Amino acid sequence: MDARKEIEPTPMKNRTTVERKSERELVTTRTFNGPARIVFQAWTTPELFQRWWVPKSFGLTLLSYEADFRVGGRYRLVFSHPAAPEPVAFFGTYLEVTPHSRLVWTNEEGGESGQVTTVTFEERGGQTLLVVRDLYPSKEALDEAIASGATGALPEQFEQLDEILVSLGASA
Repeated sequence: MDARKEIEPTPMKNRTTVERKSERELVTTRTFNGPARIVFQAWTTPELFQRWWVPKSFGLTLLSYEADFRVGGRYRLVFSHPAAPEPVAFFGTYLEVTPHSRLVWTNEEGGESGQVTTVTFEERGGQTLLVVRDLYPSKEALDEAIASGATGALPEQFEQLDEILVSLGASA
């Protein structure tokens, strides 16, 4: 059941690891060169988040992004793609918001098959270990997400986040 994929680092870059931990859980980890407060800022500042969240290779355009970073606050991202006749929205609710250490949100666009995402930011000597845990409601829901390619974006997104962190002066 342990399906593991590692994206090899290039010089000065860190490795992203994507691992299926159980029938329902997919975990992505990466260490970023910068303190947790800066990495957290890149996740929770809309102007920064919009610069790295959309994987360039996916051909998506982020049409709008709204986020209310508080417990019970909502988020909504609307994307377009040349092959899609209508824009697609992703949305949910923040369940936990702990500055510089933890974000938890629902992914409600999938209805009952939507996952709950937990992101932790652990500072270690000026670097941040970031762990993204996606807990799906069923094995079938995770299997479907993997088969569709929906789970494959984070490694590229994290490469883009690295670029933002450099621009913020976070890298050593």
